[in-house]
Amino acid sequence: MNYYNEIKETLIKNEIYKKVKDYSKNKSDLNAYYEVGRLIVEAQGGEARAKYGNRLIKEYSEKLTKELGKGYTERNLRNMRMFYIKFKKWHAVRTELTWTHYRVLLSLNDSKAIEYYMNVAVFQNLSYRELRERIKTKEYERIGEKIELEELKVNTLIKNPILIKVKNKNDKLTEYALHQSILENMEDFLKELGIGFTFAGSEVKIKIGDRYNYIDLLLFNYIYNCFVVIELKVTEIKAEYIGQITKYINYVDKNIKKVFHEKTVGVIICKKENKYVMEYCTNPQIFVRTYETV
Repeated sequence: MNYYNEIKETLIKNEIYKKVKDYSKNKSDLNAYYEVGRLIVEAQGGEARAKYGNRLIKEYSEKLTKELGKGYTERNLRNMRMFYIKFKKWHAVRTELTWTHYRVLLSLNDSKAIEYYMNVAVFQNLSYRELRERIKTKEYERIGEKIELEELKVNTLIKNPILIKVKNKNDKLTEYALHQSILENMEDFLKELGIGFTFAGSEVKIKIGDRYNYIDLLLFNYIYNCFVVIELKVTEIKAEYIGQITKYINYVDKNIKKVFHEKTVGVIICKKENKYVMEYCTNPQIFVRTYETV
């Protein structure tokens, strides 16, 4: 079998197809590059040897560039080879994503991480730059709970730790300074929390009995149709924080949320966890996350 001619023919067909059917050129690219990757692996004697054999790729790159033009560098051909190796079966490829998305994904070695980032890129319609940033900030590692996107609950995509932008991360933060930093970078903060979060208020004044209290941040999640109470702490989690946010959740449920809203949830964002305190936090509506400053 002449593998070079097969690869050349596959790429020529792809270029022709894209000109005729522009609306599906993305799927055509992925299909062609996957097939090229398969042919390269076979030409190199199988997957085990393909990971190391670059001499043949150099030869193919030089010939393809001469005969077909730019776009078939050694790096691109190696990416096509890796595309085939990492995805194994074509049905695992999400054709909603572009080849540029996949080039970003090829930097990952964990198959579960690749699957997570593929799904979240499709689900949240991420550009390849946004996807690259998610990978850079190790979102998958900070999610902690690895479940299918279709089964997500409001807490699932809240990272741990949450990255919070500050002016000088070496300064010792007070709760006020932490609060202000979040307000100044609210869009980034909401993205850290996950999907569907919107800002509803800061230092929301509520009256419990004869005393006034202030909710640090009140958010609403339009996907899960519920209010989210955020409490900020610059120390480790303490039992009294759980009692405090429970009161705020109950207040919002009784006085702010409507009958068509789901139950309010609460998130305590603190500097450090305390597993002994968290063992006794049995309220499924309360979640604890730590933060790091960047």
